[in-house]
Amino acid sequence: MRVDLDKRNRMTVDELRKYRERKNRGKAASSEHALQVQCVKWFRMRFPGALIYAIPNGGFRTKTTAGLMRAEGVVSGVCDLHIPIARHGYHSMYIEMKNGKAGHLTDNQREIIAKLKEYGHYVAVCHTFEDFVRETENYLLSISQHSADMVSA
Repeated sequence: MRVDLDKRNRMTVDELRKYRERKNRGKAASSEHALQVQCVKWFRMRFPGALIYAIPNGGFRTKTTAGLMRAEGVVSGVCDLHIPIARHGYHSMYIEMKNGKAGHLTDNQREIIAKLKEYGHYVAVCHTFEDFVRETENYLLSISQHSADMVSA
């Protein structure tokens, strides 16, 4: 969408913010997509046979498609990835991917993450590939303090 500079100078702050969001919409999503693809590829090579899957909750859809998905049970704010393997007293691991330092959690995501933790799941928010590697390896490979106490008892 091309915007006349004269018209742009007359935009309100809210209009300018919305314009910038529309203009940059695909870039952030694309970057987060690329990060998630890289992480899933690495995970499947590092932990062959371990299940990891995406929860296709985000993205831009038509109102009709969004309504159909809500009717099917899609809930706004659910994390991007799930590893359904119990470890360290947790039922499973959920991962919310964010686009670098600029990515931030929405209010819906904060609410969902709090519920998942309350229900006994481990939740990690990963802004970088390194965050993802550290979190998944710590979850799947490290011995929790609780487990170490059980072994020494």
